[in-house]
Amino acid sequence: MCLDCSDTVTSSTPHEPNGLTRRTALLGGASLGAAALASGTMSPSAAASQAAKPPQTAPVPGQGLSVVLLGTAGGPPPRPEQAGISTAVVVDGAVYLVDAGRSSVTQYAHAGLKLADLSAVFITHLHADHIADYFNYFLLGGWYSPAQGDCIAGPTPIYGPGPAGGLQPAFGGAAVTTAHPDQPTPGLAALTRDAGAAYAYSTNVFMRDSSMRATESLMDVHEVTLPNVGASYTNTAPAMSPFAVFEDDRVRVSAILVPHGPVFPAFSYRFDTDHGSVTLSGDTTYSDNLLAIARDTDLLIHEAINLAGFTAPAAVVEHMITSHVEVQKVGAIAQAAGAHRLALSHTGNVNGTVLDPRQWRRWAQVGYDGDVHVGADLDLLTVAKHKPKRRPHRS
Repeated sequence: MCLDCSDTVTSSTPHEPNGLTRRTALLGGASLGAAALASGTMSPSAAASQAAKPPQTAPVPGQGLSVVLLGTAGGPPPRPEQAGISTAVVVDGAVYLVDAGRSSVTQYAHAGLKLADLSAVFITHLHADHIADYFNYFLLGGWYSPAQGDCIAGPTPIYGPGPAGGLQPAFGGAAVTTAHPDQPTPGLAALTRDAGAAYAYSTNVFMRDSSMRATESLMDVHEVTLPNVGASYTNTAPAMSPFAVFEDDRVRVSAILVPHGPVFPAFSYRFDTDHGSVTLSGDTTYSDNLLAIARDTDLLIHEAINLAGFTAPAAVVEHMITSHVEVQKVGAIAQAAGAHRLALSHTGNVNGTVLDPRQWRRWAQVGYDGDVHVGADLDLLTVAKHKPKRRPHRS
């Protein structure tokens, strides 16, 4: 099954022969409506109606292994052409969510996924662009009761980083303030608890007048326990082997620490199923740990940035170099891991220009002899277990 495809999102055909469904671009309709409104050929009400129309989608298979790239943007700044980073791994109809960036809940609905099928959530790290919609899945997706309509069934297992334990010095020794110095490095459990406290009034009112369930009762939070490898906020990703995080009757999930600048912990996750395997790099720079967890995976979903033409303060440049992988070098990583297919997500030209998928595909193909796909929002990728190459018969 090949992930090769055309580079423009033009089709919603449910099953293309290469195993990839291309979906209409997230805001394509809105862009056309805005142009017509500006030229005077469309009324404001008609433009608003067109802008609100959801993108065309194809059904996610109820059997086998597939991946929906809910959002593909890297970094916090909002982009009209990309939603925030978020990925749904779907195994025999059960949904396993990895990260929940800006607009993830809306994208989940656009993809036609059911909240009742959300089986577990995995957070790679606690940067805002990866968790902007995390609490919303339960605050908004848990509003109905199961008898009323599709909703979070709960309690949903959630896995992610614990407290970092400390902060590294600011770049160049700069003096900076510390937000919430009484708890400057909370983990996922504290983040969840404090979000629940912040929304307490809304939750309490809805529980009383609409029979809404308590949001936090829908969440079963687990801070990932690290193996004893000497990892800390000053040694963020020492050499280690992948370790088990979660398992049910459909999937086994393992994790490994990856280097993402000063962030700790930052994880890469791998999903192994009867149908094949998917590895998500999370945010990372070059790392032997990533190669270890992605070894021989059927699909590697890797982050990438393009630094060409980028100018910024030294601190920002340093962050990009020590936290991410350049698209021109990501193919060599997939090759070294033995990944059978490569898809790019959490992408962006950091100079602010719109990504050209054809150029990005050419860059990512360098040093890699497998199929490369440059991800766009709501792309549907089907995954099949690769067949070992036949060895030539020797008489």
